[in-house]
Amino acid sequence: MNRKIKRAAVLGSGVMGAGIAAHLANVGIPTLMLDMVPRELSEKERNKGLSLEDVSVRNRIAAESKEKLKKQKPSPITSKSSLDLIEVGNFTDDMPKLKEVDWVIEVVVENLDVKKKIFAQVDQYRKNGSIVSSNTSGISVEAMSEDCSEDFQKHFLGTHFFNPPRYLKLLEVIPTKNTDPEVLQYMKQFGEDTLGKGVVEAKDTPNFIANRIGTYGLLVTVREMLAGGYSVGEVDSVTGPMIGRPKSATFRTLDVVGLDTFIHVANNVYHQVEGEEKKVFEIPAFMREMQEKGWLGAKSGQGFFLKKKGENGREILQLNPEALEYEERQKLKTKAVELAKQEKGTKRKLKALVSSQGDRAGDFVWSIVKPVLLYSAQLCGEIAEDIPSIDEAMRWGFGWELGPFEMWDALGVKTAAERMEAEGADVPQWVKKMLDEGHEQFYEKENGSVLYYHNGEYVQYSFNPKSINLRRLKETNEVIKKNAGASLIDLRDGVAGLEFHSQSNAIGLDIIQMVNYALEEVDKNYEGLVIGNQGKNFCVGANLGMILMEAQDFNFFEIEMVVKSFQDAMMNIKYADKPVVSAPFAMTLGGGAEVCLPSAAIQASSETYMGLVEAGVGLIPGGGGNKELYIKHLRNIPQGIDLDLQKITNSVFEKIAMAKVSTSAEEAKENGFLDERDGISVNGDHLIYDAKQKVLGLARSGYKAPKRTTIPVVGEQGYATMLLGAKSLGLSGYASEHDLKIAEKLAFVLAGGRVKEGTLVDEQYLLDLEREAFLSLVGEGKSQQRMQHMLLKGKPLRN
Repeated sequence: MNRKIKRAAVLGSGVMGAGIAAHLANVGIPTLMLDMVPRELSEKERNKGLSLEDVSVRNRIAAESKEKLKKQKPSPITSKSSLDLIEVGNFTDDMPKLKEVDWVIEVVVENLDVKKKIFAQVDQYRKNGSIVSSNTSGISVEAMSEDCSEDFQKHFLGTHFFNPPRYLKLLEVIPTKNTDPEVLQYMKQFGEDTLGKGVVEAKDTPNFIANRIGTYGLLVTVREMLAGGYSVGEVDSVTGPMIGRPKSATFRTLDVVGLDTFIHVANNVYHQVEGEEKKVFEIPAFMREMQEKGWLGAKSGQGFFLKKKGENGREILQLNPEALEYEERQKLKTKAVELAKQEKGTKRKLKALVSSQGDRAGDFVWSIVKPVLLYSAQLCGEIAEDIPSIDEAMRWGFGWELGPFEMWDALGVKTAAERMEAEGADVPQWVKKMLDEGHEQFYEKENGSVLYYHNGEYVQYSFNPKSINLRRLKETNEVIKKNAGASLIDLRDGVAGLEFHSQSNAIGLDIIQMVNYALEEVDKNYEGLVIGNQGKNFCVGANLGMILMEAQDFNFFEIEMVVKSFQDAMMNIKYADKPVVSAPFAMTLGGGAEVCLPSAAIQASSETYMGLVEAGVGLIPGGGGNKELYIKHLRNIPQGIDLDLQKITNSVFEKIAMAKVSTSAEEAKENGFLDERDGISVNGDHLIYDAKQKVLGLARSGYKAPKRTTIPVVGEQGYATMLLGAKSLGLSGYASEHDLKIAEKLAFVLAGGRVKEGTLVDEQYLLDLEREAFLSLVGEGKSQQRMQHMLLKGKPLRN
């Protein structure tokens, strides 16, 4: 069947419903969002003389939810224009509109009877063949649809998004026994390709996969904390990045999620399981008391932690679970912790901790990891078909770096199983069988393929061809050349990829050398080049530590040489005979943006935070960023529109001087960093593939390098105008004296120096101005203070 979801409806406009509607709108799907009709007028409505029959009153609940999307942090929308795609309505008047949609998603209260009533209405109004799903986090999907028509049941399944839907990657898809396999397959592909999700097929069991294991793990952690006499702060100090979990670790995660939400999810399993498992899901008394007191976490201002003003500014206090009073936050400091810190990579850190028997931190980590590994193995086959589904659910839903079976592999399956049995634990029979057969890993690698253990044999893991994994390519000897900062990789099909892998992907001479080498190699042997990587961020800018060190040693000649080399490399990217496509994602700041701007095209991840932020460290862009952003703005002026050079220059000046960073790729487009030649990938895992396709598309269409042209500038008069704007900010107290000095240098570069308005200048002239301004600011004491503060504190200094 040639199926396509062109329009959707979300039933329920609470936090989750509105978040799902926002995500659908973000990917361009017009969405109808419905909720209940209010039972009474608000004071505002009474003052306006409205009645319960007025449309604005009847749609108020959904309309207010839509309005709240504008204020939420982090923002659920990638652009304010996304909101234009959300139409609001109510369950009483607007259910007939469901016949116009291709997918109906139910997100009402977690109550089976309420859901059944909603679905009876949906069944009455939907068109045959339209897909219907529930976002339930744990109610039986089978039971919800049992009273509905045959066509409804064939097109019904669970689609469990994680909150917030824009940012959390996991989408659990739960079929019933009546779900048409074609519908299931379509929704899995739609979830990955269109919604950008990591899709896992789950079985219809309490809390599905991620919430079942994640909630269990959190409650085990609380149990072991109480049993071992550990504090909330101590637990968080060793259950975060050190073991491959998010920075929010255990209790800060619970504060973010909300204790009431967590207890609701835990109770859902508690009421549906028996025996020892039921005991684990019983909420500890102190947590029930916290809920009664309203200490729910971030939403109520206090939870397991409390932010408070102290003698040394704001401090974070931890909750004492016995006294239910706040106290100074503590951290676990043991030999095992120090050992783990010295190890490289999560697998080695985890192993160092767990291997440290008799150590207070090591014993605690083992006491919380062991039950989760056993529980996951016991549930394999019951909650999911295979081990990759469980590992992926925990990585994508809870932000774990390693899923349970990947953790077990890291510790050594045999070693861990022997220790578990020695301590009296029951290792699941299938794991013992695997070990008896001589297999000591859940995952194996063979000729570039990944295999996983399943029903007595190793099965090849099937990767989506759009998910190009650079690490796997490097393991199969696809590296053309590499140095400490970057690798040139054969992406196949005639496309090469340049991967940055320096610390924080910061740009230094090693990366600059590899850029030039890559361009020469591509010119001889390839169709084009992708510049991309799969680190934490695309690139956070130039190597600031190196610049500061050289400046403090007065090695300005050395700095100028590096800056000139960087400028030249960026010009080489721009004028390469073969197309260069940059693939930015996450933080793409300063020099990272300067790599992207001269590319033939940019293929950005939807979650790209791009900006020229050098003013925050007392500098201006030095790699051609000022010039390229200005040229991009000039190029985006529609034909037939009068060119207002001053307006364009002011706009570029403001974005660079204020160090504006986009909150999404869509916003980067609105800020002028992306244009119509550029693309946006909703699924970050497909980014390298999409960039590669863009290279091939440009090559096949007969790509020609751009011709060198001159650029009109605003000159001295425009410089004065920009300076006037900056000084007015200074007089209003929004800019310091040093801010004004930076703004003055930036304005001079963008204006083209001391020339008349409309003068045509060449690119090298602007680059020379830029480099001169950059070098003069590097020598300023206050700029050096800003650089040092950023390196030490990770945030800008206003001086």
